Amino acid sequence: QVQLSEFGGGLVQAGDSLRLSCAASGRSFSDYTMGWFRQAPGKEREAVAAINWSGDSTVYVESVEGRFTISRDNAKNMVYLQMNSLRPEDTAVYYCAAPSTPVAGPGDVVGHMYLEFWGQGTLVTVSS
Repeated sequence: QVQLSEFGGGLVQAGDSLRLSCAASGRSFSDYTMGWFRQAPGKEREAVAAINWSGDSTVYVESVEGRFTISRDNAKNMVYLQMNSLRPEDTAVYYCAAPSTPVAGPGDVVGHMYLEFWGQGTLVTVSS
């Protein structure tokens, strides 16, 4: 089993920055790709970004490319999402997710493949 816990959400203004954190426990964190997802009110959950086990390969969805940065610290079992130039359309509950297998790469996770473990989510609200 894997436990994921996100924190760092809040209310910010358009153009501001925010960093989300996800603490993982329960298995060998450094073997697995990790991902960030979000769900806006009335919309389906969508992928945001994913990072491979070593941190040297990342994938972003087009809407956040150039504004968000995913990173990880394997020594601390943490994954981060640095969000810059926030927009009102970034308002959502943000979730950390982990796949069931170390075979899953960032492209797989962004493609919603092999996902098994989810955190409880942290709300990000961006006002205009």
